[in-house]
Amino acid sequence: MASAPVQTVSRVTGKAIPVHGNDIDTDRVIPARYLRSITFEGLGDHVFEDDRKTTSHPFDEERFSGASVLLTNANFGCGSSREHAPQALARWGIQAIVGESFAEIFAGNCTAMGIPCLTASHAELERLMKAVEDDASAEITVDIKDKTVTCGDETIAAALPNGVRIQLLEGAWDATGMLLEGAGAVAKTARRLPYVNRFQNHGGNA
Repeated sequence: MASAPVQTVSRVTGKAIPVHGNDIDTDRVIPARYLRSITFEGLGDHVFEDDRKTTSHPFDEERFSGASVLLTNANFGCGSSREHAPQALARWGIQAIVGESFAEIFAGNCTAMGIPCLTASHAELERLMKAVEDDASAEITVDIKDKTVTCGDETIAAALPNGVRIQLLEGAWDATGMLLEGAGAVAKTARRLPYVNRFQNHGGNA
C-alpha cells in the first residue's frame, strides 16, 4: 500500500474577513439544527446563518468573498464543543483564524483540521480589521513558523502554543495522514504477529 504524505501547514495567504464581537459561540457559527447532518458537506452555506438573517453581516458582503483568513475578537468559539463549527468555517473557505483569544476545545478542533488559530492583542486586531474593511482586497499572510501576521507594510507578532505550532509545521495534526504514512510498517509488523495471523486465518473470528 502506497503511503500518503502528511500535510504540513506553515503559511496561509489570502484575503481576510472581519467578524467583530466577543464571545461568539459555536451555535452562532453554525446553528444547532445542522448538527443532525450525517456529514459535514454543505455546512459552509450556513455559517452564521441566524446572525445573517437578523443583521448585516460580513459573510454576506461580496467584497469579502473568497477570504481565507478570519479576523475576530475575544473568546471566539465558546459554548458547545461541536466540531461542526470549524468544519463549517473550513467549508466556507477559512484556512486560518486570528483573534484575541479562543475557546480551548474550539481551537483544538481547528488544530485537528489543520486550521491555525493565532492570537494577537485587541489593538492589533482592530487595526487589522480596519485595514481589510478599508481595502477588502488587501492580502494577509499568517506565518505559523515565525508566528507573525502581515498585512501590507505592517507585520505583527502573534501567539500560538508551541506544541500546536510543531504539529502544524510537521504535519502531526493530520492523524489520518500519519497513520497512512506508516501503513507499510504497520502491515509488516502485523505479519510477524501470530495472533494477528490467527485472526485473519479464521476469517475475522477469534
